[in-house]
Amino acid sequence: MDEKIMIVDDALFMRRVIRKTLTEMGYQHILEAQNGEEALVLFREHQLDLVILDITMPGKSGIEVLEEIHDENPALKVIMCSAIGQEMMIQKALEAGAVDFIVKPFKKEEFCKVIDYHLA
Repeated sequence: MDEKIMIVDDALFMRRVIRKTLTEMGYQHILEAQNGEEALVLFREHQLDLVILDITMPGKSGIEVLEEIHDENPALKVIMCSAIGQEMMIQKALEAGAVDFIVKPFKKEEFCKVIDYHLA
């Protein structure tokens, strides 16, 4: 599949889990960022189809990154990925332009369903 996806998460383990799942789904063009600043650089350098963005990160939060991305490219689909217990942050992300959210830890089937829905 030709879609270009960026994973943004400060946890290397989480990036690896998401990358492995996306690769198993057939996606080949996957970028990774470990923080918000790095994500914004990659966002500006690449023509992305989807961003999977953690909410809680050191430096710029996922919400701040989402707002900057949305200001520059409101059509880019951003899915927030967040731990359980951050319902208010998830609501804020949806209000800021996220198209969906995935709660960590996630079930592989649910993750795949959300990704397929937004890239179909």
